Amino acid sequence: MKRRFFVCILLILGIAMPVQAEPIRWVDFDVPYESLKYAMEQDIATFDQEKHISWIDALALAACRTGGKSDLKGVKKAFSDLKGEKSPAELLGQTYKYYDYYHASYEAALGGLLGSFAIEKDGQWVASYGLKAFSPVAAGYGYSHCDDFGMSRSFGFARKHLGNDLMGGLGTPIVAVEGGVIEAMGWNRYGGWRIGIRSFDSRRYYYYAHLQKDHPFADGLAVGDTVQAGDLIGFMGRTGYSDKENVNNIETVHLHFGLQLVFDESQKECNSEIWIDAYQIVRLLSAHRSSIRKTATGWERVYPYQDLDVGCYPKQR
Repeated sequence: MKRRFFVCILLILGIAMPVQAEPIRWVDFDVPYESLKYAMEQDIATFDQEKHISWIDALALAACRTGGKSDLKGVKKAFSDLKGEKSPAELLGQTYKYYDYYHASYEAALGGLLGSFAIEKDGQWVASYGLKAFSPVAAGYGYSHCDDFGMSRSFGFARKHLGNDLMGGLGTPIVAVEGGVIEAMGWNRYGGWRIGIRSFDSRRYYYYAHLQKDHPFADGLAVGDTVQAGDLIGFMGRTGYSDKENVNNIETVHLHFGLQLVFDESQKECNSEIWIDAYQIVRLLSAHRSSIRKTATGWERVYPYQDLDVGCYPKQR
């Protein structure tokens, strides 16, 4: 009798407790630059309007209709439709079953790029809403890149290239694309001197590799520190492909920029990590550069910056 009673209790608890959905295991980020740019501009343009249309909502709606391609025509229609009274569920019908997946995927990939921020100019803090992430290459420094995500690499073992390589000059200042906490810093046999930064919402892990020999990082940085978007974090180089530290075994000076999505902590440091093609995102950020200058005492930002969407920053070491 007691056994039957406990079985009944367990069954009731099983019914009452919410079932947690499995975390997303794969994201094929295939949104063109033109679609990203248009969606961003429309999000910013409607921010002060009665109905603010999020670029995440519009991109997810377009993705459901195009199988994730989100071409510019589809994104324009998505924004036009969302200006009306119908919800995404009403607009999509049967294909709405894919909406949560695309929305969560795009929120993870793009969630920290737009928002409220403030920049100090002439002693005054000026608040604004818009693109608050920066190109990884500081203002005034040239670079070139192509969509090389997925190309083959052979050092150590045969594998795919999980990033976007930005070719530039030795010592080019590299800045944090988005604010966050430094999770990794030091030598890696593949990436050479590298630094890894987790976004404040923990969904994005930014990986900057092959930094400069002898002086790879901005002074004073350490694992556990917080950085703001656009802060100087290091300098472009060609280190890596060596078990010995501080070795230039990469032929071409460049920054390896990688973007990993983390839906669950079990996806970090494992064989099922989710790295996405960030080439189109880098293109989007190319027009938004952080101004860095060298002074007699070191490097500094020309315009101090603060992310207004982060209410409480983790304490620095």
